[in-house]
Amino acid sequence: MISILRRISMTTNPSPPSPTSLSKLMDYTCSGGSLRLRTLAQQLRLYKPPPSFTNDDDLEEQRIEESAGKVVSQVGFAESSTPIAHPERFRPKRAAVLICLFEGDAGDLRVILTKRSSRLSTHSGEVSLPGGKAEEGDVNDSDTATREAKEEIGLDPSLVNVVTVLEPFLSKHLLRVLPVIGILSDKKAFNPALNAAEVEAIFDAPLEMFLKDENRQSEEREWMGDKYLIHFFDYEAGNKKYLIWGLTAGILIRAASVVYQRPAAFLEQKPDFKVPRAVNKDTIMP
Repeated sequence: MISILRRISMTTNPSPPSPTSLSKLMDYTCSGGSLRLRTLAQQLRLYKPPPSFTNDDDLEEQRIEESAGKVVSQVGFAESSTPIAHPERFRPKRAAVLICLFEGDAGDLRVILTKRSSRLSTHSGEVSLPGGKAEEGDVNDSDTATREAKEEIGLDPSLVNVVTVLEPFLSKHLLRVLPVIGILSDKKAFNPALNAAEVEAIFDAPLEMFLKDENRQSEEREWMGDKYLIHFFDYEAGNKKYLIWGLTAGILIRAASVVYQRPAAFLEQKPDFKVPRAVNKDTIMP
């Protein structure tokens, strides 16, 4: 790789390349895959969640932490180091899922999905994206998503080019789920190895189907006073029928909207992912 870059620099501009141009060059020479995938990677790296998705709960927690340990008078001066007592509030655990995209034989963008084992205690037999709860050793959400994908389906993290992270979703069991988008440039290098304790089957589906009003149904639900729609997509692959719904469907609708830069052809009506201040062990999102 060093010799390739040296030959390129000798035959062009002798001045050192900027970090941006070097990054693009490395993408072109190292990442492999089609021009479409490289262009998509560059597009998604520029993605920023809309301002409306700013997490008010995180901001409030930050204000609480900053004010901890001191009492502020009416004129704004710290009067003592007496800690302020803040009521205990619910803080959802963090999780991440991997939206692994690759180019199909027909040139379409496809996403890797799994059917969870029927022996699992939660969401058994349901279609999901590879992923799970964050662990102490995870550096960030991308680490969580790629680690879980390796554990569940044997996908080597080195094969996945992580390009962006979408805004958080709230799961049925009140996990804060971060969707991580990664690109698999060399699909032939991926040899699935399923963890039978967690995964019953692996398949892929065209990402664009989650923007189309085909083989889709919806139901109205309510969460903390706000109504929203939950979507159900019927899909068939390898003579097997799958139902993609709930959180997974919602995440894929959002991912498809970002990738294809257009809204869905149906009323999406996303839920407002408000986190309750207090919950008990039976609290779930309908």
